Amino acid sequence: MRLPTEKKPSSRAENRSYVSQNTCMGLLLALALILSYVEVLIPFQPGIPGIKLGLANLAVVLCLYLMGWKAALLLTIVKALLSGFLFGSLFMILYSLAGALVSAFVMILLKRAGGFHLPVVSAAGGVSHNMGQLLVALFAVETYGILYYIPILLASGLVTGILIGITASLVLPYITQIYQRYCSGDS
Repeated sequence: MRLPTEKKPSSRAENRSYVSQNTCMGLLLALALILSYVEVLIPFQPGIPGIKLGLANLAVVLCLYLMGWKAALLLTIVKALLSGFLFGSLFMILYSLAGALVSAFVMILLKRAGGFHLPVVSAAGGVSHNMGQLLVALFAVETYGILYYIPILLASGLVTGILIGITASLVLPYITQIYQRYCSGDS
């Protein structure tokens, strides 16, 4: 995927590919924001700060496997900023962005290393997302007491990451067919 800052397409076919990939990127962003909104509506309050279902990460995982690491990283950043502005606060953006970036880098590295199944990559992303947020919280509140949350956040990140990974692995074959037909620019 070409980012907007990269060289503009020179031929009509390249332009069509560029437009269709950006359209698919927009659809993945819309999916991420819809899932973020659905997550806000679900009354899931386990009583422990920082535990969320992470539904919007499904779009990031799909983007990583469909469009590559650059697109997934861009989607991660835009998703964190927009969902924070739409459904949260400045602190939510800070926590979300830190966790999302750590998660994205871990998932990118594991995918590039090869040999890891999608649920494993997603689970590592879920765990690293919680650890990234915990690091920000550690600096924000300046107390080591929040380190008691580590086991709970590890477990919740692992469970939700596996569930998102299983969902992505079930949906990915179908989404790949749609992507190749409409978004790859080859048609």
